[in-house]
Amino acid sequence: MKNLPPSSQPFYQKPWFLILGILLVSFNLRPSITAVGPLIPLIREDLGLSNGWAGFLTTLPLLTFATFSLFSAAIGKRLGNSKAILFALILLSIGTIVRVLGGSFLLFIGTGLTGIGIVVCNVLLIPFIKNRLPTKIGLVTAAYTTGMTMFAAIASGVSAPLALDLNLGWRGSLFSWIGLLLIGILIWFPQVKNNPVSKNKTDNHIKVNVWKSRLAWNISLFMGVQSLLFFTLIAWLPDMMISRGLSAVEAGLLVSLMQIVGLSGSFFAPIIAVKFKDQVGIIWVLGLMYLVGFSSLFSETIMINYIGLGIVGLGLGSSVSMAYTLIGLRTGHEKTTASLSGMVQSTGYYLAALGPLLFGISFDIFQNWDFLIYLALICSVMFIYFGVKSGESKII
Repeated sequence: MKNLPPSSQPFYQKPWFLILGILLVSFNLRPSITAVGPLIPLIREDLGLSNGWAGFLTTLPLLTFATFSLFSAAIGKRLGNSKAILFALILLSIGTIVRVLGGSFLLFIGTGLTGIGIVVCNVLLIPFIKNRLPTKIGLVTAAYTTGMTMFAAIASGVSAPLALDLNLGWRGSLFSWIGLLLIGILIWFPQVKNNPVSKNKTDNHIKVNVWKSRLAWNISLFMGVQSLLFFTLIAWLPDMMISRGLSAVEAGLLVSLMQIVGLSGSFFAPIIAVKFKDQVGIIWVLGLMYLVGFSSLFSETIMINYIGLGIVGLGLGSSVSMAYTLIGLRTGHEKTTASLSGMVQSTGYYLAALGPLLFGISFDIFQNWDFLIYLALICSVMFIYFGVKSGESKII
């Protein structure tokens, strides 16, 4: 499609509409996961699930993330990134409906479908942004990850009130997000026409096997550690705080506030990161924030927990932005970016998937919440190590 003068462009080709579409996609990439944590006690009681199976409910999307990350770049190449993202949003909508229609079987099937839809969007948005808005990678990545973090926080905060205060139950609470998905599909649809598959495009790009790159593996493990921290906390922190005397609504709001604090980190971390030759210093700051914040959970004083989780929230918001930004900064070509994005999210989410499941099983056995804190501290040290390696100024 030829580039028209800005005044002659249809609305769907204008940068503001493209950014709006990216934002609406980002809004839909976390609620189907983060809304589950505060609802786990209700789901567990209604369906008779063990803590292990309840943990698997959060682990399952991560397994689908990890598996379908491997195929997302190929899907984008075959269909075009914009069309693949549209189909992924539709699949996410189908999963959102299916998982509230019946018992545990449909719950897990629908949850798996939501995971597939999310990961295709996750993988392909990064090369899409690099291709369509190459001079605004830092700013648009910041907006994308901030939108994702913001709605992750909103979902954590409102899921229990929707279920309990508005008497929607856990099914109605999870289903309520279908409206935002339909808006996202509507706004994204014109991008399919705006970004058709190029069949005759040739270039001199030398194909890079990212699986043989040590830097690519460091970025993948960095992504995995920060994802393990995020998804384990989202799944189990509400239960932990309920055990310390908070109600389900209060625990959900606490997790929501933790993520809201992270919004500033999500937005500013990529903008700051692209201004430096390397990102090693930023990684050290984030890692030390984790060590301080998670250590506060050893205290039984709720106010100390609040302060510590605020520090953790700022780190979590910054970390996910940094992971996505590093994928773009460490690659020199859009095709390498797509390949690295698939590898990072596949290996990263396989590692992340272990967190909620293994902690759920360990809690069934030992009934000790301190295991969650120890896991977080160990991951914080690994976060610093792999982050420093990933932050060095190198190109794949």
